[in-house]
Amino acid sequence: MNLYVTGTNCEIDDDVTLGYSAGEDSRQTIVGDDARIRSGTIVYSDVTIGDGFVTGHDALVREDTRIGDNVVVGTNTVIDGTSTIGSNVSLQTRVYVPTHTHIGDDVFVGPGAVLTNDPYPVRQDVEMTGPTLEDGVSVGGNATILPDVTVGENAFVAAGATVTEDVPAETLAVGTPAEHRPLPAKLQGANSI
Repeated sequence: MNLYVTGTNCEIDDDVTLGYSAGEDSRQTIVGDDARIRSGTIVYSDVTIGDGFVTGHDALVREDTRIGDNVVVGTNTVIDGTSTIGSNVSLQTRVYVPTHTHIGDDVFVGPGAVLTNDPYPVRQDVEMTGPTLEDGVSVGGNATILPDVTVGENAFVAAGATVTEDVPAETLAVGTPAEHRPLPAKLQGANSI
């Protein structure tokens, strides 16, 4: 069995690793049409990626990840696996996406943003649950979103915010810990990714 299958019109640099084995029961990695995968990127086995996938350099996509169409995974961004990412998503440079995270369609995550899945790091043995970013969410640079938090449809998380509780749809989350405010007119409307 081939470790990976790619669609047509893909441009993949020589030092990219596709289908890196995740263990004995590893399944193929599938990459759709029109991918542009840059040097240093590693995509594990058992990953399915739609059309129009683009990476920066040194991106990492771990096993059991499902990615839709027209997704950008920026330089040094890590998707730690067992997650779903919709279509028309932009994960900028140095974004961290932990296991058990769900990202909807038309989502923007700014540089250096960190999503988390462990509410008590190394203090308690608990089930890991990443956040959910619903359709149309925007997350500013260096924001942090804590485990099991849902950011509602078309909400906006300001740069540097620390989101500790669910953010309602079409709401601005700002500050540390983040407070909820009405979404200003200039931030309303759909993301255009």
